[in-house]
Amino acid sequence: MVAEGSARPASGWDDIATAAVDAVVAANRLRQPRDLAAGSVRTALSQTGQPVVSFASNDYLGLTQHPAVRAAARAAIDDYGTGAGSARLIVGSRPVHSRLEERIASWRGTEAAVLFTTGYAANLGVITTMGRWASVICSDELNHASIIDGCRLARAPTQVFGHCDPAAVDDVLARAGGAGMVVSDSVFSMDGDLAPIGDLSEVCAARGALLVLDDAHLVLDHPESLHPHCRVLRVGTLSKAVGALGGFVTGPRAFMDLLVNAARSYIFTTATAPASAAAAAAAIDVIDSAEGAALKKRLRAHIDRIRPGHPSPIIPIVVGDEDRALAASGALQQQGILVPAIRPPTVPVGTSRLRVTVSAAHSDADIDRLLGALRHSGIDV
Repeated sequence: MVAEGSARPASGWDDIATAAVDAVVAANRLRQPRDLAAGSVRTALSQTGQPVVSFASNDYLGLTQHPAVRAAARAAIDDYGTGAGSARLIVGSRPVHSRLEERIASWRGTEAAVLFTTGYAANLGVITTMGRWASVICSDELNHASIIDGCRLARAPTQVFGHCDPAAVDDVLARAGGAGMVVSDSVFSMDGDLAPIGDLSEVCAARGALLVLDDAHLVLDHPESLHPHCRVLRVGTLSKAVGALGGFVTGPRAFMDLLVNAARSYIFTTATAPASAAAAAAAIDVIDSAEGAALKKRLRAHIDRIRPGHPSPIIPIVVGDEDRALAASGALQQQGILVPAIRPPTVPVGTSRLRVTVSAAHSDADIDRLLGALRHSGIDV
C-alpha cells in the first residue's frame, strides 16, 4: 500500500491512454458525440443551434415520435416504473416483456421469440450459444461488429467468406462436415445491399447447417424466400424501424428455450426497461397495420427519388478518401443537411463514404433539400 501523504506514482496506463488517443487524433479519426435538440428528422445541433434535417438516423419509419408509441411508454412507466431491477430469470420479468415476445413471434410468423436488451446482445447470445455445437461458423466479410464479436467469443472456428458468396459457404461447410452455422446480415449496414438469403438457405438446407440472419436493417420486404427445409434463427432489433430499444431472436421454441437457459447475454443482464418493451409492442402494432404499409410505401418512394431501385433506406455515397468524405459532410451541414461521413475502421481504407439514411418521417421537401444540397456540393448520388 502507498503510505499516507506520499506522492502517488504516475500510472503507466495514463501514458497508454494518452498515446492511444494521440494516435487517433494524428490519423484525423477522433470522434465525439454531437447532441441534437430533438429526436425528429427536423431538428437542430444543440451546441450551435443550427437547424438541420437529419439523414443519419435508423428510425426508418419515424416511429420514435409516433403518438401511440410514446403513450405506451408513458403508461408502462406508470405501471412498472423506469427499470426492471433485475435479470429476467431472477425477478426482472414483467408481463410487458412476455407480451412483447408473443407479439414479436406473431409478427414474424415463428413459434417463439426471446427478448434481449439490445440487438448487439442478441447476436452475442445466439452465436455464442449455438457456437458451442457448431463444427464451423461461416461469417460474411461485411457482417456487423456484433456478429464479428459473437464469432470471436464462440467456441467454434470461424471462416470469413467473401461478401454474398454462397458458393464459398458451400465449400467451407463441405470441408468442415458436422453441424455448421452460417451467419449473415440480411441488409448490410454500410452498403445497404441485401444478402442472397435464398441461396444461403439452400446451401444450409443441403448441408444441414443452421442459418442465422441479422434483420436489424430489414424494414422493406426482402425479395428472396428461405428454403423450406432450412433451419433458421432470425435476430432483430427494436431500436431502428421499430423505434424503441432492445433486440430479439425468433425461431423454433426448442431453440428459444435453449437461449433462455444458455445465452449469457440474456441470463446475466438486467431486463429491458418496461417503457421500451411497451413502446416496441405498440410500434409493431403500427407496422402490422394499414398505417404501417403506408409508411413503408412512403419510405420506398423517398428511396427511389434518391437512388431508384435501391433495396434499402441505407444509401452509401462512396468517395474513397477520408478527408474528402469529411469535407463533403461538412459542406452538406453548412446547408442544413446532416449526413455523416463514415470512415475507417468502420469501413475499409479507401472506401470512406457519406451514409444517407432515409425515413418515412421525411417530407418531399426534405428530399428536395437533400438532392439540392448534394448537387450544390458537387456530389454525385
